[in-house]
Amino acid sequence: MISKIDKNEIRKARHDRMRFKLSGTAETPRLNVYRSLSHIYAQIIDDTKGVTLVSASTVDKDGKARTEGMNKVNASKEIGKLLAERALAAGIKSVVYDRGGYKYTGRVAALADGAREGGLEF
Repeated sequence: MISKIDKNEIRKARHDRMRFKLSGTAETPRLNVYRSLSHIYAQIIDDTKGVTLVSASTVDKDGKARTEGMNKVNASKEIGKLLAERALAAGIKSVVYDRGGYKYTGRVAALADGAREGGLEF
């Protein structure tokens, strides 16, 4: 019997390879993305302290209100803008983008575009 390929395990391995080279500091923290089937989560992390500085998702109160009735790609872009607003309020201007092992297309790219439109640099 042929075993089915676990795409999430492959994604996790790809993410581990990326994280070997990619790290967030206090000056340029890491913008991490997690994409589930129906939601998207983004957080800005300082890896030197191991602390999440800012986060946004389609599940939290503000994110849910802003993305009501949108498709997933447009909701991801809106979450990127919300994350950028919160980051600028916290004094974060530039970040390192960690796409989480996902391909840079669709919702992952839309979140990055929204964050750039919101004022983040990466």
